Amino acid sequence: MTITPRPPVDCHVVTHVHWDREWYRPFESYRARLVELAERVCDELDDGRTTTFHLDGQTIVLADVQALRPDLADRLAGHARAGRLTLGPWHVLADNQLVSGENLVRNLLTARRWGGRVGALAEVGYCPDTFGHPADLPRILNGFGMDTALVWRGAPDGVARFHWRSPDGSQVLAANQGYHAAEVLWAEPGGDAGRAERVAEFLAAEGERLPGGPWLLMNGGDHLAPTDPAGALKAVAGAAANEGAELRESTLAAFFAAAREAARTGGVPVVEGALRHRPGRLTFLLPGTLSARTYLKQANAAAQTVLERWAEPLLALHAAGDATLTEELRHAWELLLRNSPHDSICGCSVDEVHRENEVRFDRVRQVAEHVVARALGAAGLDTRLYGAPEGDRASFAVLNPHPSPLGGPVVVELLTAPGRFPQSVTGPDGAAVAFEWEEVGEETAFEADLDLLPDSRPALRHRLRLLAAGIPALGHGVYAVALGDTPPTDAAAPGEDGERTLDLEGGAKLLVEQDASLTMVLADGTALPGLGLLVDDGDRGDTYNFDPVPHDVPRVPRLLAVRRRVSRVRAVLEIDAVIDVPAALTADRTARSADTVAMPVAVTVEQWHGVSALRWNARLDNPADDHRLRVHFPTPAPSARWSADTHYSLLDHPVGADLGPLPTERAHEAEYGCVPVQSVSAIGDGDVRIAVAAAGLPERTGLAAQHSGSGCDEMVITLLRSVGWLSRFDLKARTTGAGPMLPTPQAQCRRPHSFDLAIEVGERVATDMALARLADTTTVPLRGVQLRPGSSPAAPVAPGLRVDGARMTALKPADDGNGLVLRLSNPTGEQIRGDVELPGGWRATPVRLDESPVAAPCPTGTIHHTFRPYELWSLRLTRA
Repeated sequence: MTITPRPPVDCHVVTHVHWDREWYRPFESYRARLVELAERVCDELDDGRTTTFHLDGQTIVLADVQALRPDLADRLAGHARAGRLTLGPWHVLADNQLVSGENLVRNLLTARRWGGRVGALAEVGYCPDTFGHPADLPRILNGFGMDTALVWRGAPDGVARFHWRSPDGSQVLAANQGYHAAEVLWAEPGGDAGRAERVAEFLAAEGERLPGGPWLLMNGGDHLAPTDPAGALKAVAGAAANEGAELRESTLAAFFAAAREAARTGGVPVVEGALRHRPGRLTFLLPGTLSARTYLKQANAAAQTVLERWAEPLLALHAAGDATLTEELRHAWELLLRNSPHDSICGCSVDEVHRENEVRFDRVRQVAEHVVARALGAAGLDTRLYGAPEGDRASFAVLNPHPSPLGGPVVVELLTAPGRFPQSVTGPDGAAVAFEWEEVGEETAFEADLDLLPDSRPALRHRLRLLAAGIPALGHGVYAVALGDTPPTDAAAPGEDGERTLDLEGGAKLLVEQDASLTMVLADGTALPGLGLLVDDGDRGDTYNFDPVPHDVPRVPRLLAVRRRVSRVRAVLEIDAVIDVPAALTADRTARSADTVAMPVAVTVEQWHGVSALRWNARLDNPADDHRLRVHFPTPAPSARWSADTHYSLLDHPVGADLGPLPTERAHEAEYGCVPVQSVSAIGDGDVRIAVAAAGLPERTGLAAQHSGSGCDEMVITLLRSVGWLSRFDLKARTTGAGPMLPTPQAQCRRPHSFDLAIEVGERVATDMALARLADTTTVPLRGVQLRPGSSPAAPVAPGLRVDGARMTALKPADDGNGLVLRLSNPTGEQIRGDVELPGGWRATPVRLDESPVAAPCPTGTIHHTFRPYELWSLRLTRA
């Protein structure tokens, strides 16, 4: 009998580079090398030593080369147009868990603008080196026409191909492939013989994972120039044939076309949700990056919020045709995106990198606030405090960034003439408004602009707190302040020293304990102890991983003093405490030092009258090294789950251990219980469900009772990790390095810190949609802005756009300049109804995330839409 030999299995060899813009070197040092690499890539593509080259998954490398060598950028673009070079689909390879969903959408939109120069971008969701992948990523990729993804960290170990599905049902074909395989085809060590041996080992391993192929060899790695891949493939062709394979230079698109065809025969499993599976050998998730240099995460959250919820909507509604403001907004996004790569926002680079990150965040806010001010000016609100400060009457506007009418707490700063004080506040309806007053101090006020000569005036700054009511959707209300020559003593909040209890809305009470935690006693007598307990423990890890200190004894605060303040607006507990923290690790890094330093902590807990949520703030100046500070929220009701939001979905997670068993094999990582959270999380059910909303505190854990210090299920939020090394090779929770062993003294975070949380308990957060509302009102509160002295503010008229039922995630100028884009979501697993009321003369057309149409225009007037579970719905709004 004649046996027909099996055809060789195709192994697609994609020669590439993974380019970190900044990591163990600062940006400029890397960019100099990038230009050198670009020249080598172009030379090898020109002479045929390389047939195709993947210039990473990001277009930012083209921008970086262009800044120094426009001629090289032109050569790269030429090779891209000829099909020899691919780049994209991203503008930067962001850590796609720590940034928002809208940040990822702006990332892809920015890449599309660069893609116009090179003809086309790679259409593969390329993100193999991010430290895990969020559940909503398949839907984001689908929104840009992509149905494939190359992933690695966090993918199920040993599963080579799978259909990856988002909560809404969006799906991509995912290849689980390490991107760093440069050593397989390199000539050293061992010359061609060594190379052939490594190729045989690689193919044998791929054959075990996926016997029928096709296989993918990512021939490249971090910051490596190509090394004659055509010659290398000739040298190892025989070794490949012996393994039943044929190696050929290829592209990611060609590989996925073959993989898609192979998947049609079946046998490809479905994987749902986030890719944060148990790590295998060298596939570290590096979860300590969720809390390394927390100040970066807080700065990123603030920058995203001012762009997504203030600058974009105000520009879209009031100045969409302003070309200069439009480009300024794009520039601000460009700056923010440059802080999004996993080595940047994750806090796992050398100190120089993160000093530059902070400057970029500052620049984002500068540009964004300029756009906000100009857009408000176009809406009739002049916020430039020019001229003589007010002496008799001042005014301020309360701005509502939400698409439905809203009231709530407002803090506004007011400049008056010296010796003049607020006497009364009148709302938009003419009614008196209760307020709390605080004198900030005298200053010299300065203002200047294109149409305003520089002007300096003596002034007195005040801080007012009040509850606004009924501010129109996406609109504003104007408040008037009568001034006089005496301080408003009835508007101050006198302190009551030693008072440790606070009466809350609905008959509940709050008590401050000796460890500075809170006990909440509900109206039915149910006690919720230990809320907000601060716990400090040792950390012998690095910027990538928390590593426990053996036999460490956690430290908690000692209460020093409490003051209660009650005004016409809010009730406040001011808590002074101290934590005696070991100063550092011992020299051998096996224990915490016997010497301790005092870490004073100032905690403020407040409840505004008529508002059920508590606002909790902790301020400290970290004096110690090598430790971790977390805040705990136990629930007395057993709960097998806790909930948290990702980009567009609220998902459940099992409670469990803080840290799994420590690995005994080399190059492995322990399982961590933490998950990345965008803004809100909750634990418990019914009357004892405890929800916490906060911006820029992504590392959260649901501890099962048997693993917690309280004996109850707990939700734990990491506030601070202090470590002194980029990476170390002597950890117990990760048994090899994750990068070079370089000191990073500023990662000890010896600096002032402030953490803001909103806490809600019981019925008001019983549903996931209520959690989403808590997240929105906490992270995007009403804003108060003083109006220019002597100006006539615009009437408080809403722009005519209103949304009820659904959550707004974006309102922005359309990327092509034609109208606006409104994006709404149902973050829950339940079907909901949403109503969109359009301004007169406008129409809405459903679009994808890339803003291309997917359906006929909706009927004019109010649109009623039934949102499927976890549905994301985008509309382009244009004038009819």
